[in-house]
Amino acid sequence: MKLIILPFLFLVLTSNAQNMNPDQTIQSTFEFELEKYLGTWYEIARFDHSFERELQGVTATYKLKDDGKIEVLNQGNIGNLDGKLKKAIGKAKLTSPENPRNLKVSFFWIFYSPYNILELGENYEHALIGTGSKNYLWILSRTPQISEQTFNELVGKAKARGYDTSKLIIVEQVH
Repeated sequence: MKLIILPFLFLVLTSNAQNMNPDQTIQSTFEFELEKYLGTWYEIARFDHSFERELQGVTATYKLKDDGKIEVLNQGNIGNLDGKLKKAIGKAKLTSPENPRNLKVSFFWIFYSPYNILELGENYEHALIGTGSKNYLWILSRTPQISEQTFNELVGKAKARGYDTSKLIIVEQVH
């Protein structure tokens, strides 16, 4: 298992920060508790990006560190569920106590990119994640699969925020 750090990821994400539309993209009104969000999430769908291209079975695990930052472990298999495991270890931090749903994530040195929890299931069972740019979107779940109804609801919410949901790629997960 080879650790891969993807510095270009944050150059790309940061360069898209100018395209942010906070009114449609990042505003959310639900209550949020970081402790409930921590743990492992399965990637159900995403927009295509060079840093995740061809990855299947993708998970993201968030763990609170002693310094208050969050350790982020992203991993997935290249090509299919039996493919070589690719990992990226990073860190995240809250942007402000007033809006804890908006974090910043870094996988390369001091370069942070937005990580905005746009929608969240009542029991933290699924989430819709964006970056502030309409070029990045993820649907996450606590389980490897979600119901078609939940998936369609999250896609509808993403579309209402101005995302081109026709660009979503379904990620293969264990059954």
